[in-house]
Amino acid sequence: MKRFALISSIGLLLASWLGAQTQEGSRFTFDFGGGFTQPVGNTGRQLDEGWNIGAGGGFNFNSYVGAKIDVAYNSFGINSTTLADAGFPGGGLHVFSATLDPIVHLNPHGHVDVYAIGGLGIYHEYWDFTQPSVAAVTGFNPFLGFYTAAVPTTQVLESYSVNKPGVDIGAGVAVGTRWHGKLFAEARWDHIFLGGYRHVDYVPVTFGFRW
Repeated sequence: MKRFALISSIGLLLASWLGAQTQEGSRFTFDFGGGFTQPVGNTGRQLDEGWNIGAGGGFNFNSYVGAKIDVAYNSFGINSTTLADAGFPGGGLHVFSATLDPIVHLNPHGHVDVYAIGGLGIYHEYWDFTQPSVAAVTGFNPFLGFYTAAVPTTQVLESYSVNKPGVDIGAGVAVGTRWHGKLFAEARWDHIFLGGYRHVDYVPVTFGFRW
């Protein structure tokens, strides 16, 4: 009898906890996505439009407020005017970022949720200047045997990297799905502090899925 009462009590507590989780939503959140990235301000005069990919995970304090750690990769080409001034035929900027971002949902229980997000973190910039080249590779054919062929490639002439702090702020719209998650579209402004008056600014527009 005592064992039955104990099991029943545990069952009731578990059912209550699961019910609360269903009403309040999951305590943990995960997402991934990708899209295009627009350089803005002075940065937009140096770089071409790029692309982005990223993922994040975090904790929901309640239905309206949470916090996430987001990692993202943004890649840009350097525009032809800037390359001509620098004397290189090609080049790009590639940024890996890790940021801590509080998130505020305006309509978390609705089919369509609007939210604001923003925070700060570390940004790793990698610049490279390149030129087209040709590389010799060895191939094998059952009839011809081993052979050497020339294939087009890209040669890095010069590169450097730096780690700098930065901030991001933005907003998004999430739409519920039958997979117990939400499709989202989001835009953020990222600002990297390079020191003095120098900075890098870009706006990644990301489309993805969030649990």
